[in-house]
Amino acid sequence: RPTPISPVGTTAREQRYMSGHYFFEYLVVVSLKKSKEGAYEPQITYQFPKRDGMVRFQREEEEKTLKAITLFCFPEGISWAPLTEYHSETFSFVLTEIDGSRRNGYCRRLLPHGKGARPPEAFCIISRLACFGLFSKIFDEVEKRHQISMAMIYPFMQSLREAAFPAPGNTVKIKSFVPDKGTEIISLTRPLDSWLEHVDFRTLFRCLTNEEVVLVFAAAAMERRIVFIAVELSTLSQVIHAVAALLYPFTWQHTFISIVPEILIDVVMAPTPYLLGVQKRLMDQVTDQTDIGDEKSILPPKLQDEILQALRNRKEKSTVEELNSVVLEAFLPFFVKTVGHFDLYVTRNSRGQPGVFQSRAFYKAIKSKTTRHFVKKFLQTQMFDLFIQEVEQQPASPQQGIFHKKIVEYQEQKKKEKAKKRH
Repeated sequence: RPTPISPVGTTAREQRYMSGHYFFEYLVVVSLKKSKEGAYEPQITYQFPKRDGMVRFQREEEEKTLKAITLFCFPEGISWAPLTEYHSETFSFVLTEIDGSRRNGYCRRLLPHGKGARPPEAFCIISRLACFGLFSKIFDEVEKRHQISMAMIYPFMQSLREAAFPAPGNTVKIKSFVPDKGTEIISLTRPLDSWLEHVDFRTLFRCLTNEEVVLVFAAAAMERRIVFIAVELSTLSQVIHAVAALLYPFTWQHTFISIVPEILIDVVMAPTPYLLGVQKRLMDQVTDQTDIGDEKSILPPKLQDEILQALRNRKEKSTVEELNSVVLEAFLPFFVKTVGHFDLYVTRNSRGQPGVFQSRAFYKAIKSKTTRHFVKKFLQTQMFDLFIQEVEQQPASPQQGIFHKKIVEYQEQKKKEKAKKRH
């Protein structure tokens, strides 16, 4: 799909919008409206900002996106009844574009103002940025203003939209006026490890044992078809994002739907790899699909034990940050020890052309038979393929990032051990 050409004289703000440095693309409110047949249908009742002056194909794309948003905000379809009590919940989903790029949808569902029984409504923010904790905090502010009136949300979202998105580890302060309280300053901070921004591992470890988490990790690393089933939308979205994060520094490349709307449930029949979250009431339409493969035995036994050993350092009541660091220390060394020597097998010439990865020599260099068996299969995954393509394209400069730091530490440790053996 061609990239839309930016019109002449785009303002700095539009430029920033196009380059994805905005906090969000839009906020919409999705309400359940009664149709003539008496069923409830999700419809967008509020959109900020209004996007005017679009060319036709952009308008069509936008309409498709908005239609998808209503589906994901109310994946249950039309089976709603008015409620007097409803526990508000926050969850997220991912919209994948034709060109493979992804946008995140953050959603908070709550009961609108009023008396008597009424259906819930959803506030949804669409953003290129994956940072669940940050958007949960933004929703707290939206919900607080919503208690007063819809008109209060607009100036807050406007000032948020004009703020620059902070770099990892930094904070942005947003001024906002609330009647009876005056001007409030809201601080929004991004975590330092940006690959963990979207993740809260607590739900994953609450729902699964360590052994089950390792089994799911093995299935995901082999790019299998994985379905999670839960009652709550927030549980599904948190577990699925957590599983995808276990694969760091690799990125899940296939179908990823943290909450499958009822209307799309046939996606479970797809023969290609997927990570799906399905609500428990749709379980009958999913469960005859099970096929268990070699997930239990594919990870090298010694390394599997090391992961489990590291996971035992988890405290009962750990903070999000403490748990993140336990998970990092458990799973990242696995990739350091299995494929961390990849850079030694990328040959580059002096003319600055892309490097070439020598895959045969790469896996032949692995001494352990069980590790070699795993790596041979892992080399065939799309996530490894994409990772290596990016490495080949980069100039041979010192690599940045936590994965590379861990590789260097591991290689130095091995050198020391070798030197010890000699003496």
